[in-house]
Amino acid sequence: MNKYEAEFSNIVRAYRKRHMGKGPSQVRTTFCKNWAICELEGNLSPIEKFIATAEDGKQMLRSARTEMVKEIYKKNHPQEMEELLGANFIRVFVDIDIEDDKGMSIFVFDQDLEEKFNL
Repeated sequence: MNKYEAEFSNIVRAYRKRHMGKGPSQVRTTFCKNWAICELEGNLSPIEKFIATAEDGKQMLRSARTEMVKEIYKKNHPQEMEELLGANFIRVFVDIDIEDDKGMSIFVFDQDLEEKFNL
């Protein structure tokens, strides 16, 4: 992970904590073309882990987590990301594995981040 990928990871963690109450414990970012691909671990709160033990809890959490995260980025534009990268945020794709408490977020920007930062 280069300096910009590490800083992007810190921004993602802080953003999630600020807007969701809990950020992931680990974030690893890789720039690929115009994507910032983030692997996130330790996403779930203790109460979410408890909910996941219920029969329908895992699917309910997965739906809530993926849709909620996308909605948060729509309502709270990630300006810090744009300032770091000098690129405009377009959208985010999100998925989470509730059992392993690991997630992926793919942030799409209007510039080739790989070319810009992986010299």
